Amino acid sequence: MSVFASLVEHLADLLQPLFGASAAAAAIVLFTALVRLLVHPLSRAAARGQKARTRLQPRIAELRRKHANNPEKLQRAVLELHAEEKVSPLSGCLPSLCQIPAFFLLYHLFSSSTIGGRANELLSHQLLAAPLGRRWADALGDGGPVGGAGLVYVALFAFVTGVAVFSYRLTKRTMAEQPMLPAGVGRGGGAGVGRGGGGGDGEQVPGLGAITKVMPFMSFFTLVTVAVVPLAAALYVVTSTTWSAVERAVLYR
Repeated sequence: MSVFASLVEHLADLLQPLFGASAAAAAIVLFTALVRLLVHPLSRAAARGQKARTRLQPRIAELRRKHANNPEKLQRAVLELHAEEKVSPLSGCLPSLCQIPAFFLLYHLFSSSTIGGRANELLSHQLLAAPLGRRWADALGDGGPVGGAGLVYVALFAFVTGVAVFSYRLTKRTMAEQPMLPAGVGRGGGAGVGRGGGGGDGEQVPGLGAITKVMPFMSFFTLVTVAVVPLAAALYVVTSTTWSAVERAVLYR
């Protein structure tokens, strides 16, 4: 933690001439951008994997028809197809998983009163009038939503909402272009698993329908995160979410 605190302090010192009292906030944004640059190759791989999975959908649908009455054989065949085409179903999770340590480092750094046995000087830094180590609830209790710190959060929430709306539309468009396939095929040869033994649209993987409905709204959960974590960690989340939205718009076009 001491090493990480020193890194943030050095970045803040470098940015001090440009950003003044908000140099530490700018350092967090820069740190986030550096983390996202490091994981960008994984994001590109995830995009290639998604496109490959979309390309394989007709072949998977054929496997579903071929092994309609043998789920175990169908599962093996699908896994073999993914291995043959070098497509990992988990590749899309890697960019997010790799960022978790950086987020928790910032969260812990700006939640601790001492670092390495001395006072945490980073807690004195601010984004305009909002201390980086405090939360939205603190801002509400110190001047209300229209106080100095409160207005910073109002602007942050407005920005996050704009990014969330953009991500929502992008996700809806992507899901329309690349729909998820149902889990089984009809016993009578059609798509889906017909309860009565016939064709039809059939059923999907249990819970898949709910996930499909909720997925476009996931970006709005950032608002909750921004409200409950220290402002420094919120800046990380907002910057990373914005980067993700732009990155997806470019990579999945």
